[in-house]
Amino acid sequence: MDTLFIRKMEQKDLKEVLKIYKEGIETGMATFQTEVPSEREWDEGHHATLRFVAEEHNRVIGWIAISPVSTRAVYSGVGEVSVYLSNNSKGKGIASMLFKKLIEESEKAGFWTLQSSIFAINTSSIQLHKKMGFRIVGTREKIAQLHGKWHDTVIMEKRRNL
Repeated sequence: MDTLFIRKMEQKDLKEVLKIYKEGIETGMATFQTEVPSEREWDEGHHATLRFVAEEHNRVIGWIAISPVSTRAVYSGVGEVSVYLSNNSKGKGIASMLFKKLIEESEKAGFWTLQSSIFAINTSSIQLHKKMGFRIVGTREKIAQLHGKWHDTVIMEKRRNL
C-alpha cells in the first residue's frame, strides 16, 4: 500500500467515483438510490472542494465527499458525508484515511457539523463512523423502502469543538 495516497477529487475521477458508487448501490445497504447518477448530477450534489479520492497504482479505489444538508444559510456549516470504497479495498484503513482528510479540510472550510445517514444494517459503516469520532444522534425507523423492504437509518454526527 505504499503507493496509496489521498488527494483532491478531480473532474477526471468522476467515472471511477461513479463505478465505486454503483458497487455501493449493489450492496443494498449503502444508499436508497437504485441508479447511478450522471456525472453532472453527482457533481452538482456535492460540495465543490470537499471531495477526496484514495488513489493506488493510478486507480481511484475510494472516495469521500460532503453534500449540503440544506440551502438555508444558517446550515452552511453542516454537511452530509458520503464515503465509498471499491469492493476489494475494504478493511485496509483507507476509509479512515479519507475521513481524516475530510474532517481536517472541512474544519478549515468552516464546517462545524458533519452528519451521516447510515442503514442500520450497515454495522461496519456505523463502527467506522464511531472510530472517526461520530456519535449516534437518532434512528429514523422505516424511513424508506429499497426493493420493497422498509429500512431504518441511523443518524450520526461529529461536531467540531466550538
